[in-house]
Amino acid sequence: MKTIFKSTILLAVASLSLFTSCKDDRDSNPTVAQPTTFVLNNIDMAGNVDLEKSTTVTLTWSQPTPYNNFNAPVVPTYWVEMSPTGEFTQAFDINADDNSGADYFVLDETFSNGKGAEINTQTVNRSMLQILGWTEATVPATQPLFVRVKSALRDASFNEYGVIYSNVINLTTVPYYVELKPADPQIWWLIGADIADGSWGGDMGKCVIPMQTIDGFEYDKKTGGGEIQWIGYLGGNGFKLRGALDDGWASQWGQGDAFGTYVKNDGGSGDIKVPAAGLYTVTLDTKNDKLDIAAYDGSAPVYSGMAISGSFNDWSDTDMTPCSTGWENHDWYITYSFAAGDEVKVKQAGSWDFNKGGAFVSYSEGMYVYGISNGPNLVIPEAGTYMIIFNDITGYIRFIKQ
Repeated sequence: MKTIFKSTILLAVASLSLFTSCKDDRDSNPTVAQPTTFVLNNIDMAGNVDLEKSTTVTLTWSQPTPYNNFNAPVVPTYWVEMSPTGEFTQAFDINADDNSGADYFVLDETFSNGKGAEINTQTVNRSMLQILGWTEATVPATQPLFVRVKSALRDASFNEYGVIYSNVINLTTVPYYVELKPADPQIWWLIGADIADGSWGGDMGKCVIPMQTIDGFEYDKKTGGGEIQWIGYLGGNGFKLRGALDDGWASQWGQGDAFGTYVKNDGGSGDIKVPAAGLYTVTLDTKNDKLDIAAYDGSAPVYSGMAISGSFNDWSDTDMTPCSTGWENHDWYITYSFAAGDEVKVKQAGSWDFNKGGAFVSYSEGMYVYGISNGPNLVIPEAGTYMIIFNDITGYIRFIKQ
């Protein structure tokens, strides 16, 4: 009988040398006295690590002797690296065109304490599928997995200093097959006195509006990072960006000292207030943490109504609701239940002069489409109730499954 590993890995980190800094180091980077020992203990395993039946692998290590910079403690950063071969010569990069020589992967999460960390076994399994290219028929019953830990200091620009690696230990894993898909693009939400009903509430469409992916932009396959945007009317009353609607404002963008200066994840930041009312393009680069807000120089007719129309209502109009009712509106929403195979378009209420169709792009919460004027009918792939949010400037349509 196969014994399931209890998902506990003990790591010991010991005898790290002190770091010092030269007086003439004008970049404030530490001059590193290279540590000479960094011990990762072997594991007395009771069985294999079953990656499907377990949820986490617990890594624990002892608190190392502190790194120091002018006798002030400096906290090192730790990375967990894993290799099916034990070679550790070329790291796997999901965004690279050619990973044929990759023989190890680095977990995304970094660690900065000496007490331990929980490693998600699904992440480990997906990483092995990516690096080894298994199909459902070729996943082995067991797979060796070699583990080491990297330690280094990082400066404000994330440059690394005093890199040191532990020794390597060997685990035996039980992998499983899952279909691999690129990460969804990261989407942030607009909220505030200038957005939707201006209430700062959390209801999608009514109170908050999602930003949009950009047609033709390639997003990071591993993290979903990249540029997203929104084009619409801002009155100068203030707004912010939220990374999630359920994290208590932990992820947010606000204004710094003045318009044009923006800060991320600062609970004391101000509301972003444009200098003059009008149409603006809000662009957020989630990969490089850069926010830009600029006046929109395109044309944007103001419509009195939008509707969805299709096979489900005999191609009549089912009205959408404007997100903003107190000022110029360019975003619309509706919640509607569809059967699989229903055909649908978004159109100007009472007219087919303005209508959008196209081809769906699937993501974990539903679908989105870069709307094409007089484009093909949208075909609902899966029955369900969807929140539809539409921007009449960009033509972007997002279906969020409820």
